Amino acid sequence: MRVRPPQLPADLPWLNVAAPLSLRDLKGRVVLLEFWTQGCINCQHMMPVLHQLEQHYGNRLVIIGIHSAKFDAEQSPESVQQAVAQHGITHPVVVDMDLNLWQAYAARAWPTLVFIDPQGYIVRQLSGERPADQLRQVLDPLIEGATADALHVSLPAAPACPVLATPLRFPSQILAAADRLFVADTGHHRIVVADLSGQIQQRVGNGSAGLQDGDLQMAQFKQPQGMAWDAAKQSLYVADAGNHTIRCVDFAQQQVHTLAGTGEQGRAIFPHGGVGTTLPLNSPWDLVLVNQQLYIALAGIHQIWRMELATGRLETYIGTGAEGCVDGDRTVAAFAQPSGLDTDGQSLYVADSETSSIRRVSLGPNPVVETLCGSGALFDFGDRDGIGDAVRLQHPVGIAIGPANSLWIADTYNNKIKRLSLDSRRCETIAADLQQPHGLGSGDGLLYVANTRSHQVLAVHFSGDRSDRNILV
Repeated sequence: MRVRPPQLPADLPWLNVAAPLSLRDLKGRVVLLEFWTQGCINCQHMMPVLHQLEQHYGNRLVIIGIHSAKFDAEQSPESVQQAVAQHGITHPVVVDMDLNLWQAYAARAWPTLVFIDPQGYIVRQLSGERPADQLRQVLDPLIEGATADALHVSLPAAPACPVLATPLRFPSQILAAADRLFVADTGHHRIVVADLSGQIQQRVGNGSAGLQDGDLQMAQFKQPQGMAWDAAKQSLYVADAGNHTIRCVDFAQQQVHTLAGTGEQGRAIFPHGGVGTTLPLNSPWDLVLVNQQLYIALAGIHQIWRMELATGRLETYIGTGAEGCVDGDRTVAAFAQPSGLDTDGQSLYVADSETSSIRRVSLGPNPVVETLCGSGALFDFGDRDGIGDAVRLQHPVGIAIGPANSLWIADTYNNKIKRLSLDSRRCETIAADLQQPHGLGSGDGLLYVANTRSHQVLAVHFSGDRSDRNILV
């Protein structure tokens, strides 16, 4: 029996289109609905795939994003609009604020894709990441049935939103090292170097998204994230997340080169290894350097990897690839979108975003992971100070080692900075009213904050239980 799709309500907020769309009015065209949520790495992986399909099929295919939030902070139309701008989404998006469409279409995972043929019937529903060639196998025969009359009807395009002319655009991560601040200017696809007062000294990358090695001004990155500084080599290692690579910015030679990754997204989940430049990676999000070993948070496959810089050898360090929060050794340990890393030289500290938890991994030949705060459940989040598993965070992304055996946490979706005592495991709020802070850097008694959705870097000074902040960039 052929099934008609539930209609898309006109009274929900619609983005990137001047007026709500009706599936009835789109009859004669092929429609692809994508259920997504902004913090999900799998949904982010689908964004360039959908763009490829839009470029390939033109007006023969109508893609409509249905934003069905996982986290509370993702639900508002304003938050979705920011995500649409941040990721450069151009197709219409409807904000499914109460998950009614999610339930009506029986979606069970992010992303979920629903294919509707020109006659207006659902012909296929797929969950999870899918490569473009697989989706084209579904779409090609449907496209043949698109009617000429329907193709002549244009969608009511929304007015173009102006791009803010700010020095930074959605800065994601920040590193304080060598009397400098290194800022991942993610929205501009480049690295900004500033002094500790915020005076910009240098920009690395030409500002266009791409994968291009060469001199500092002409090199290209794509949505760079975390960084690590190698003082001995005067080199900055960059998690070039959009290119699925690790890049090296060699300031001594004034050159950028690719250290690991092929430029393609790695699909293998099981632990493995090999020569760094031959292995495809999957969304490297943050880096730390310990004794010429580069540790990499691979958010896309929920693992921590390690690269031996002397040999170029790259391998899974810990994490089975299953998405979850499982403590223990390499045989069982699991993460869920590890996004932030820092180290005290003895352990790695991990912001495990999708479980809203902070984890610790012992360094050595037989690493073991333990959860320091948060419940570790995929759908258990909130905003609650406390001790250990009584703490509730909401999608933390950045962390930084703090004074007195503590850890700073960018509690991203709660718009707060929190401090975790590594002795007592007590977690408490110390700064609020931020705008989705992501990266943190610590130095000279200050905490440097990439306040992502205000396009700023802040310097925060703490005195007792109070904080004072000023805008650096």
